[in-house]
Amino acid sequence: MALTDQSTRIRDGEELDAAAIDTYLKANIPGLSGTPRISQFPGGASNLTYLLEYPEQEFVLRRPPFGHKAKSAHDMGREFRILNRLNDGFPYCPKAYLHCTDDSVLGAEFYVMERVNGIILRDQLPPELNLDATRTRQLCQNFVDKLVELHNVDYQACGLADLGKPEGYVQRQIGGWTDRYEKAMTPDAPQWDAVKVWLKEKMPADHHKPSIVHNDYRLDNVILDPQNPMKIIGVLDWELTTIGDPLMDLGNTLAYWIQADDPAPMQTLRRQPSHLPGMLTRQEFADYYAERAGVDVGHLDYYYTYGLFRLAGIMQQIYYRFYHGQTKDQRFAQFIHGNKLLEQISLQTIDKSRL
Repeated sequence: MALTDQSTRIRDGEELDAAAIDTYLKANIPGLSGTPRISQFPGGASNLTYLLEYPEQEFVLRRPPFGHKAKSAHDMGREFRILNRLNDGFPYCPKAYLHCTDDSVLGAEFYVMERVNGIILRDQLPPELNLDATRTRQLCQNFVDKLVELHNVDYQACGLADLGKPEGYVQRQIGGWTDRYEKAMTPDAPQWDAVKVWLKEKMPADHHKPSIVHNDYRLDNVILDPQNPMKIIGVLDWELTTIGDPLMDLGNTLAYWIQADDPAPMQTLRRQPSHLPGMLTRQEFADYYAERAGVDVGHLDYYYTYGLFRLAGIMQQIYYRFYHGQTKDQRFAQFIHGNKLLEQISLQTIDKSRL
């Protein structure tokens, strides 16, 4: 079994024009020869990610999904700019080489970046890593440390001050995700009415120290060094990055974090090995973050519930495309059940909350 992240065959309906890609790359990157071998990375459910293999060099190509896209989503130029500028302050971003705005090449914008070859964790830790509970805990803490490091980046020095507006960030996120969710409604989707009301009523003030917000920070979005799996060498998927409240970012990450004692229905949502012995619980994760970042996480229930609602919105947007036949990816057929489960978890969190 290969430990490094492997690409596979391209999913039906998501094929690329190899000749068009080859012509474009050779016109913009000197020294390429031969024809690229194109395969697809199986992870992810939003932007599509492909591996381009030339004899001399490997590249990763990112493009929007086929079919319906939410307004302002999947902005290739924005993600390309983030990678180029943020790398100076956070050297775990892949280097971006080309951004193509000519839809005639592939039918959509796309960008090409370097391939960072390493280990990406999915739902289980590969047994070849031989990580016991102690080392697993250290890996988890390293993962949190990278998030703290990102939140401490001087985004103004990186030239990213105009990436977002920190004032009113929480209010815009609640309003924005409410709007996006409602626009992606299908007849079988839950309403989330009680949760939306609670999120509006319990809204905290703007964070005193705004930061870069990754908005999709998960274990399967970081790359581990094959020679030292405890070391994070890359962070992927910057399409949703902005400037805002770092605790909202923490809430997003916790929404994905399924721990060992979560009930069986929640375990069906797990896409990373957060349940294994040694992994922090959500509360331990938040406490360790608070200690390392020097912040208070007293409103954790709010940030976690927001993260669950936002995740449901993302799943519903993707399910909308599947429901209307705009994607053939059968993984998305189950997203409606995940959406309903997330609403139940949110209501349970609110019921127990002291806010």
